[in-house]
Amino acid sequence: MLTYLIPVVVIVFILAASVKVLPEYKRGVVFFLGRFQGVKGPGLFFIIPVVQKMDIVDLRTVTLDVPGQDVISRDNVTVRVNAVVYFKVVDPERAIIQIENYGMATSQIAQTTLRSVLGKHDLDEMLSERDRLNDDIQTILDQQTEAWGIKVSNVEIKQVDISEDMVRAIARQAEAERERRAKIIAAEGEMQASEKLVEAADIMSRNPAALQLRYLQTMSDMSNKNASTIVFPLPLEITKIFEQMRNQP
Repeated sequence: MLTYLIPVVVIVFILAASVKVLPEYKRGVVFFLGRFQGVKGPGLFFIIPVVQKMDIVDLRTVTLDVPGQDVISRDNVTVRVNAVVYFKVVDPERAIIQIENYGMATSQIAQTTLRSVLGKHDLDEMLSERDRLNDDIQTILDQQTEAWGIKVSNVEIKQVDISEDMVRAIARQAEAERERRAKIIAAEGEMQASEKLVEAADIMSRNPAALQLRYLQTMSDMSNKNASTIVFPLPLEITKIFEQMRNQP
């Protein structure tokens, strides 16, 4: 009885070790005597114990948190930047054969790429053009990890931290910029007003009646106000008479 039981147990053990079931989001990279044989899954399949070996790869998108990196911007400002990278395995064969640990490798290359790309830009660009910087970093990472069977789908810069001294300096710079714009706007307003006054004076000089009507309108506006000042209109022709008398010998 025992003679027949041992082979049955061995056969059951081999069958249990041979049966493999993988879900839809996983693949098995199978090696036969150390050589790549193929990618299997999902579902039910069999492998030969001892002779065949299988490494399981997850095809779902991985969220990789890039730790904070100290970056010196192009305008010599030290900032600390952290980001998040979304990637997934699109070729299980290359992800197992070409790289020892594709997750660690992607994390390290993401940190170096983040520092190198942001170091080429000013602080203002880091704060105002994050979308373009995200696209640049994602493109570089995708090109570098393509040989490993990795697809980087998205990169997002989460936070850009700067020192308190730099925050105060930026605030002073912004205030000075607002004052400069206010002065420019005021000067442009004065210039436009002077141009309109010149045009109005030119139009009135062509018709003396227009100047007289404007003079009467001004007098009417002054009389409507509750003021104690008494204004006597003086015809402009009187000034011309006095000027002629002064020019006579």
